[in-house]
Amino acid sequence: MAGKALLRRIAPPKQLAGEVTVPGDKSISHRAIILNSLAPGSSEISNLSPGRDCLSTIDCLKALGVRFKRQEDRPGALVIHGVGSTGLTEANNILNAKNSATTMRLLSGVLVTQPFLSILTGDISLRSRPMKRLIEPLRLMGAEIYGRSEDSFAPLVIRGKKLHGLTYCLPVPSAQLKSAILLAGLFAKGDTTIEQSQLSRDHTERLLKRMGAKLESVNAHTSLTPLTAPLIAVDVQVPGDISSAAYWLVAGAIHPDARIKIVNCGINPTRTGIIDALSAMGAKLKLVNQHLEGNEPVADICIESSQLKAIEVNREVIPRLIDEIPVLAVAACAAKGNTIIRDASELRIKESDRIMTTIRELSRLGARIEELPDGMIIHGGKPLLGTEVKSHSDHRLAMSLAIAGIVAEGETIIHNAQVTEISYPAFWEELGRLARY
Repeated sequence: MAGKALLRRIAPPKQLAGEVTVPGDKSISHRAIILNSLAPGSSEISNLSPGRDCLSTIDCLKALGVRFKRQEDRPGALVIHGVGSTGLTEANNILNAKNSATTMRLLSGVLVTQPFLSILTGDISLRSRPMKRLIEPLRLMGAEIYGRSEDSFAPLVIRGKKLHGLTYCLPVPSAQLKSAILLAGLFAKGDTTIEQSQLSRDHTERLLKRMGAKLESVNAHTSLTPLTAPLIAVDVQVPGDISSAAYWLVAGAIHPDARIKIVNCGINPTRTGIIDALSAMGAKLKLVNQHLEGNEPVADICIESSQLKAIEVNREVIPRLIDEIPVLAVAACAAKGNTIIRDASELRIKESDRIMTTIRELSRLGARIEELPDGMIIHGGKPLLGTEVKSHSDHRLAMSLAIAGIVAEGETIIHNAQVTEISYPAFWEELGRLARY
């Protein structure tokens, strides 16, 4: 692999082998930063996600009066000097979430309760992502929040005020939406209850319980009682991100000579759809050294070369797999038979239309894929051939194409490859370390 940061060239290695420590979980990192900012006192976050998205959350909270200190001798360690529930101050400028929908949506849940004006914007991609689904439940709680184009998109304008709790059924299985409502409910009058048709990731609930909030979750029913005492600042050791591990899991499964171990990776059951899907495909995958860190399950994941078979992926697993579908499509290209992915229309409103862009770019490599309104049918077993492909400024697509490139005959050239820095700055370095030529 060589070339400028904007361009990456990949040739299939003879072998993939080694041990990988993936970046800290992005979802947990966001929540640890935000909730500890709302707790009086100091806390330390270790193995913080190094991606740009979490930096956006930190920058926005700095503008709101929270102090942070990096531990120079320990990369990934961050000390947060929390200001408590009433210590945030009005920013003197617009808050910029850049590419991070998590930053925008979760901070909106906080800011609707604060007694000042806030304006939240983001980059062109984030300003095209749906916000009405966020605005509607917050307004039902009494929030004063407005968006562009009849409340459909950012920028968002928020004038904080006292809210009341509500009972709400999520229209889509979205952890960001659920978390925003729970954050608003922390400081509302009366309980907040959320019903889900399908389970979404529960990192917010786990961390809130650990910090002293009164919250109960039973299956798809979550009930939160407003705070009667301040949140308790807690140190958080962030486990490795399963979404980042997914690239190495697929790489290990589809390469003909591979053996990879991913250490200290989060295996929260609301996130392990990629493990379930690969296991169903026949991947030689096992979990070892399983334990809890904080309130999150963690393990080492071992993967090796496998003969994969096609599966059907539908609404039962999609919420636990939504970010990993592009790289799962790469695995399906190598599998015997036709893999069908349905009920994934949410992919069309990510950083790119991930149904369209995944199909378009894998087809350039020779894959046979049919587009469905809510997914795709991948006709597996056809060899991939290296060619030029585009990331569409989507970090997950760029990394998925890189994994396709390690089994494609000849050279694969990925344009705008530096976009991987959004979630996994060391991705290319790690791929170079695992590859044996």
